[in-house]
Amino acid sequence: MNARRTLLKAAAALPWRDRWRCTAWLWHTGRGHRLQALLNTSLGVASVLTALLFVWATKLTVDIATHADYRLTLTQALALLSGLALVEILLGVASRWVRALLGVKAQNALRATLFAHLLRCEWQGLKAYHSGDLLNRMEKDASAVVTYLTESLPQLVTTLVQFAGAFLFLFALDRALALLVVALLPVVFVVSRLYVRRMKTLTHRIRTTESTIQSLVQESVQHALVIKTLERSPAVLGHLAARQDELRREVRERTRYATTSSTVMNVGFAAGYLLTFAWGVICLEEGAITYGALMAFIQLVGQIQGPARSLTRFVPVIVGAYTAAERLMEIERVEEEPTNGVPRPVDSPVGIRLNDVTFAYTPGGRTVFRHFDFDFAPGSRTAVVGETGVGKTTLVRLLLGLVRPTGGTIALYGSRGEAPVSPTTRSCFAYVPQGNSLLSGTVRSNLLLGDPDADEEAMFRALHAAGADFVRALPDGLNTRCGEQGDGLSEGQAQRICIARTLLRKAPVMVFDEATSALDSTTEETVVRRIVAMFPRQTLIFITHRPAVLAYCTRQLRLSRTPDSDTATKAPRT
Repeated sequence: MNARRTLLKAAAALPWRDRWRCTAWLWHTGRGHRLQALLNTSLGVASVLTALLFVWATKLTVDIATHADYRLTLTQALALLSGLALVEILLGVASRWVRALLGVKAQNALRATLFAHLLRCEWQGLKAYHSGDLLNRMEKDASAVVTYLTESLPQLVTTLVQFAGAFLFLFALDRALALLVVALLPVVFVVSRLYVRRMKTLTHRIRTTESTIQSLVQESVQHALVIKTLERSPAVLGHLAARQDELRREVRERTRYATTSSTVMNVGFAAGYLLTFAWGVICLEEGAITYGALMAFIQLVGQIQGPARSLTRFVPVIVGAYTAAERLMEIERVEEEPTNGVPRPVDSPVGIRLNDVTFAYTPGGRTVFRHFDFDFAPGSRTAVVGETGVGKTTLVRLLLGLVRPTGGTIALYGSRGEAPVSPTTRSCFAYVPQGNSLLSGTVRSNLLLGDPDADEEAMFRALHAAGADFVRALPDGLNTRCGEQGDGLSEGQAQRICIARTLLRKAPVMVFDEATSALDSTTEETVVRRIVAMFPRQTLIFITHRPAVLAYCTRQLRLSRTPDSDTATKAPRT
């Protein structure tokens, strides 16, 4: 969050640089959606030209009816009007289909790109953001950006074409009136410039509050059981109400500001319309123009003022798009894990050697490990024990390459050589995290995450080793559906399926982080015994304090704090 505040302050201090950066990002992001933007622009321009032709045809029809023009018969003029109206309807239908079909495709593509980036991001950088905030950015901000690129910009081009076409048409009919109508536009643009600055600030505040609300709701739903059992529903609802009140105040402030600004501009537009109408009526009374010309005046002024009014309405759209771009750019700045690496040392037992490792999550923060040494020998079974907060989970993150040591080295080694631990060596590991980590779907789909090529025989073999033979007795067997976090199964059943999923991976190093915490001692002893028998050559690491697990380990790594109380270290091997 501190990094986020620093970024926002830097953006505020360098508005022009930030604006150009956002523009460049939007241009780059829009490369894959330019077909839709081109189609929307083409259809919009065609619709504008059709509308201008309709104005001309209306003038012609009225002049023919009042015997001021004889180029066509009244029937022909009415047929021309009908044809132009039909073309405009067809263009509107085509535009809606293009926006609907290609718009969904564009939004899906951007969200997929963002999601792929999030999955590749470094774990520590991603943890700086709440999952609800990330979802809000992927949904609302991505939608705002795609809409701006594929619809708003084409509409802007269409609006400018409409303004230019209507002005030239009116200029051809009456130069003085055309110039008088557009004389009010500089005032509009000055007001719009002042409008942009304030709207950007208000929009950014609203987006941030929306993210906060989504984070609160998502977290509360995820931990509904805790909230219910602690009887804290009224407190949570109170927090939600406070955030919603904040959002309501911000929206009210933005609406009040927008209303005031638009009212000032509407007064100007109304004055321009009344001026045009008065001008036309006077000219008609003096015989300087025809009835058709008067109708053309009125329609053309609307087609000049309409685009001018629309240009002011584009301001919040542009502000929203640039705000969304800033928020998405912030996510993209989170570094991705390196993908270039070394061959993993497999085909033999693999060991892990930690040499003089020092680690702290943040500079100046608590040092979790200092000058830490240990060797997980190939084929060994090690129990990692220690009090809460001593660094067991951090050790797992270091081994999996989720975080990097600030000093020292961690390396995998085997008969094929040595490789420093990194995201690319994660393929050597199979990992069972703490708690219930099942995904919604079926038992089969969860197991296939461990090995996409596993057949049913391999799945049931892994389930047996994990003490999950109960799956055979389920009505739908492997196709039994489970909800979010294994809903529909007991905690122990879900945990055993998670273990089976990991066993299917058959990695040379297997890490079990309190993987049997939900099992009774008898089932736990059976599961550990079967795992050890099934993988005699694998290096097994158990984060545990359970006696049934310790009995099957060949060594222990006991973590404890050193006298300075800020460093975890190991005790002598037992």
